[in-house]
Amino acid sequence: MQADDGKTAEEAGTDRLTGTERMVRTGDLTLWAEEFGSPEQPTVLLVMGAGAQGVQWNDGFVRHLTAAGHRVVRYDHRDIGRSSTVDFAARPYTVADMASDALAVLDAFGADRAHLVGASLGGVIAQRLAVTHPHRVRTLTTLSATPLGTDTARAVGRALAGRPPLPGELPPPTAELLTVLASSAPGPRAGREEYVTTRMPMWRVLHGTILPFEEAEYRAMEERVYERAGGRRSGLNHTLAAVAGGDRTSDLAAVTAPTLVLHGTEDPMFPPAHGEATAAAIPGARLVTVAGLGHTLPAALDRWLAGEVLRHIQR
Repeated sequence: MQADDGKTAEEAGTDRLTGTERMVRTGDLTLWAEEFGSPEQPTVLLVMGAGAQGVQWNDGFVRHLTAAGHRVVRYDHRDIGRSSTVDFAARPYTVADMASDALAVLDAFGADRAHLVGASLGGVIAQRLAVTHPHRVRTLTTLSATPLGTDTARAVGRALAGRPPLPGELPPPTAELLTVLASSAPGPRAGREEYVTTRMPMWRVLHGTILPFEEAEYRAMEERVYERAGGRRSGLNHTLAAVAGGDRTSDLAAVTAPTLVLHGTEDPMFPPAHGEATAAAIPGARLVTVAGLGHTLPAALDRWLAGEVLRHIQR
């Protein structure tokens, strides 16, 4: 399969999009960020998920947004990519802290308000900003996310113990995903090839079984991740941050930003009920289910996903 800009996965990997990079200082941390488009254009802030770098927002997706007249900013969370690492045991942090990082990025680029697009944990971070800083949020788009305040760790713990979800509890990740996640962490001294090869089974499961799996595309992505951070996996701290703090799903009733909830029908991390619950918790939110999509951003859907986001933020 070709990416929707006409390039194969291999060609897309060698034709990387390059923007204006900036290192953003916030407290004693430094966050890597990258800007595309003109500061005079409306800003779209892309917020990636747990353990994922900003460059895992596909270049093709970014190109479609900028071509439509938007300034796009993507960045590395703390503990991932080229941003600062944190001793989580000594200085634990929460989703609230990661949301403050996103605000620091917006401030650094002089963006008083932005369209927020968040994937997975990034969607939860964006939800929190829409609750606590509504004046900074033009629109909200979540992709493959769970509602703010969801205790995913409790659901996973029950699933691993062979117990069913509690009444009213959202479904846990699939058993297949939990199994592969336990074996997909490369060793601390893994070289690039070992690192990438170890990660492929996880991506196969996250991708789902409906859409064609383009291994070359995922390998190119993981090679880029490895090059930027040497395989550093301190981003696992994001999972700990995701279950810390006192956020509640009921807080989403206060969201006033126009909201789009995009969710794949084959998502093994957050099954479709998570997207339904997110949309139900936010007044006026519109839910769009994506047939065949798992918990990834395949390049073949760049144009379609960007089109959905653009229709939402340009209404």
